[in-house]
Amino acid sequence: MKESSIIFNRLRKNLKIRKNLVKKSELTAYRLYEKDIPEYPYIIDIFGDYAIVYEKGKRIYDDNLEDIDIQVEHQQDILEALIAVMAFDEENIIFKTRKVQRGNDQYEKINRHEEFFTVTENDMKFLINVHDYLDPGLYLDHRPLREIIRNSSEGKKVLNLFAYTGSISVAAALGGGLTTTIDMSNTYLSWAEDNFAENNIELKKHHFLQEDITKLLMDPLDEKFDMIILDPPSFSNSKRMEDIFDVQRDHYVMVKNLMKSLTPNGVLYFSNNYRKFKLDEHILENYQVKDITLKTIPKDFRDLKIHVCFEIRLK
Repeated sequence: MKESSIIFNRLRKNLKIRKNLVKKSELTAYRLYEKDIPEYPYIIDIFGDYAIVYEKGKRIYDDNLEDIDIQVEHQQDILEALIAVMAFDEENIIFKTRKVQRGNDQYEKINRHEEFFTVTENDMKFLINVHDYLDPGLYLDHRPLREIIRNSSEGKKVLNLFAYTGSISVAAALGGGLTTTIDMSNTYLSWAEDNFAENNIELKKHHFLQEDITKLLMDPLDEKFDMIILDPPSFSNSKRMEDIFDVQRDHYVMVKNLMKSLTPNGVLYFSNNYRKFKLDEHILENYQVKDITLKTIPKDFRDLKIHVCFEIRLK
């Protein structure tokens, strides 16, 4: 690897920029690179001693052999740059193709290594699996939201929907909240329980439920919560669901019913990553709404449209 190469220089520069953030927040999981250079349309996420390299967005390569050769060359450049800058072993640099996940794709394994290790965020710990799934178990873009929730959850009943591996529930529990964690996948719920155990949180004080959340939220819930986190997929036709879910079409009914499940001073954090998302006007009219999107995007992310996030309260 020539130290004058553009990808080497960019990775070295980015690592230097992130040095204070990594140290201050005790991060071993962060975004190092995000399509900074057009010729290298990749995202590079660091998880401990591993790097996951995602090819994402519009491809600059066609299927002809010349373009494929360029792709292979660029991937080799990234591999060599990561080894030089991060001192990673080559086998710890993993290339994956990021695509829109539909239906059961988000739940399916792509490998069978069954290897987990721990990364840190502040003093929180999360179990990561870099081989077996497209996503390794932690959404890096929700790091600021986890901090917000942890700092405001003491003594509160917290409901986390579409919870994935429960990282937000961990943050709420460590902040002193009593959590209910709901997801459609038993695999991810089990992973969430393991994340609780990793942080020495007593499971008996918290609830984990496997539910078809889209069906569950078509009516108001019986229980009241002080804090609710709603982070649905943009679209899903999973066999675990009775109907096709579309966040743009269906979010109003969900939000309306969840607002009935809030305590008078409660808050609903509503987030999603649909890039063309527009909040329903009825929500803006009927509730106190604060757009906190920019506040909830990490400093190591270049993509300011990675998600939208709203703080919604009763009037």
